[in-house]
Amino acid sequence: MTAPAEAPSVPEAYRECERITREQARNFAWGIRLLPPAKRRALSAVYALARRIDDIGDGTLPAEQKLRLLAEARAGALAPGAHPHDPVLRALEDAARRLPIPLAAFGELVDGCEMDVTGRSYDQLADLVEYCRCVAGSIGRLSLGVFHPELSEPDAREAGELADALGVALQLTNILRDVREDHGNGRVYLPKRDLDLFDCHITVLPDGSLDPQDGALAELIRFEAARAWGWYDRGLQLLDVLDRRSAACCAAMAGIYRELLERIAADPRQVMTGRASLPTRDKLTVAARALIAGRHG
Repeated sequence: MTAPAEAPSVPEAYRECERITREQARNFAWGIRLLPPAKRRALSAVYALARRIDDIGDGTLPAEQKLRLLAEARAGALAPGAHPHDPVLRALEDAARRLPIPLAAFGELVDGCEMDVTGRSYDQLADLVEYCRCVAGSIGRLSLGVFHPELSEPDAREAGELADALGVALQLTNILRDVREDHGNGRVYLPKRDLDLFDCHITVLPDGSLDPQDGALAELIRFEAARAWGWYDRGLQLLDVLDRRSAACCAAMAGIYRELLERIAADPRQVMTGRASLPTRDKLTVAARALIAGRHG
């Protein structure tokens, strides 16, 4: 009989989370690098579990199996200490003992992924915002727990609302960036009422690009981008209550997405033919700008 593998040590568990973040986080990792070591490790643990949940929802397994795995992930997030052999949950359990990380927010992330699995459609903006709050506002509130600003109860509630709003802004940007890819996966996040307003339908041409419909799709994308700007304006007020390193982390992550949104709005055609992204040098510039602003803030 094979002896069970030893549970990873806490340092080993954090190293695995940092590896996952480094290799898979893309835009998220740029901000994490600006945090002091303890918070960087904690946020890596948050990201690693969030990534696991997202991968279940976006994977190719049958829906019934996805829902079962999502239920298991929900249970693990709420009681990470019950899974000492899982490096991600072991790291998360340690982080949650040291910092006020609202583990219940992972349940909201699971709720959002279940919407994807069951094929939820979005009639109006309020429906889409509910989804964005689940899949991204939850990450904003989890991150706020890692940043751990010392606030009074009313100020802490407002900070949670700001973190939630910033998450919505980032997710709306993701939706515009991935509109073509999501359609290929059978998902349309743009609200039906907005599509009807612009007399627009998401359809694919023989070359694989989205039909611009005589400019109607570009106008719709710019319309949705303008809405996202409003969420950024609200959410970025969070920077005022964070310490300098946490503010730099948050500003770097948000800055990369804001720059991406600006490019999408300036040229919507790029999301009709592919997936818009920022070159590494531009991400470095945004991160450096955020760190410098944090030092002088």
